[in-house]
Amino acid sequence: MMSDFALNTSGRRAGKLATSLALAGALLFGSAAVTTAEAQAQGTKIGFVNTERILRESGPAKAAQSKIEGEFKRRDDELQRMGTQLRSQAEKFDKDAPVLSESDRVKRQRELSNLDMDLQRKRREFQEDFNRRRNEEFSGIVTKANEAIKRIAEQENYDLIVQDAVTVNPRIDITDKVIQALGR
Repeated sequence: MMSDFALNTSGRRAGKLATSLALAGALLFGSAAVTTAEAQAQGTKIGFVNTERILRESGPAKAAQSKIEGEFKRRDDELQRMGTQLRSQAEKFDKDAPVLSESDRVKRQRELSNLDMDLQRKRREFQEDFNRRRNEEFSGIVTKANEAIKRIAEQENYDLIVQDAVTVNPRIDITDKVIQALGR
């Protein structure tokens, strides 16, 4: 049998271990086992950053979005023009189809099909180029945002800053600070 001292000592160790495990679980998995207030009481300062908001609302993100849209405007206009042209030709074909000979009908269907495939290919290429260019621009912004987050964490003594969580108390949200830091 264990002595009372051994039981009390092992019980305290188990209690500290359970608290540590619960805190780790809360930090890793967002568990409600340890509240933010309990973590703060233990000396842990936690912050949250909404990355989507930074990439949507920060000055550099808005500038990058405008720049990219400007770069791709001509191609987008061309795709819109091609789509309008295809629709008008398809409508004309639908009107003319009853009076066309079989060979003319097949020929125009083939032309419409080729135009449609060409338009789909160009749209796909446009989207791939747009996404690639957007990723290039925004990766630089993410790098700068991460640097700003690290500076804020060091200056304000944060122990942990979480990005993208399911639910967050607005009290620990430092997204506005990061957006302001990026604006400087």
